[in-house]
Amino acid sequence: MAKVEMTVNGRMTSANVEDRTLLVDYLREDRNLTGTHVGCDTSQCGACVVHVDGKAVKSCTILAVQAAGSDVRTIEGLAGDDQLHPMQEAFRNNHGLQCGFCTPGMIMSAVDMVNRLGPKLDEATIRAELEGNICRCTGYHNIVKSIAAGAKAMGKGMKKAAE
Repeated sequence: MAKVEMTVNGRMTSANVEDRTLLVDYLREDRNLTGTHVGCDTSQCGACVVHVDGKAVKSCTILAVQAAGSDVRTIEGLAGDDQLHPMQEAFRNNHGLQCGFCTPGMIMSAVDMVNRLGPKLDEATIRAELEGNICRCTGYHNIVKSIAAGAKAMGKGMKKAAE
């Protein structure tokens, strides 16, 4: 057993976990943050994407002990003050989800995409960046549309923050 301490969604957390505990299992089982989904256990689907120290990571590929000391943000920590994050709002407004299983990972990947590449994303870039995320329900059209709208909304927020 190892003692793991990290900040999750702005709160310091601590737990004793087995050395082999995956970050996704720590988040779901020890922190009860079930928005991070386990879809494949092989790093193929992207349903488990979270942000670790500001970067998108498939939480089924990293051990909880490897994230010790890190700042981890899950889908539950994306919104603030009872208001959805612009990307979450865009997915809702543009029907970017169907069953919803892949949605948390898609949104976390999309936010990372905007943070890395900026708010002006074309369809080809969005589709290429989503390569590590699988949706089994949709044809991705509304997901791409949602990400473009969310990126634009995030860009407006970036401009306000810069002023």
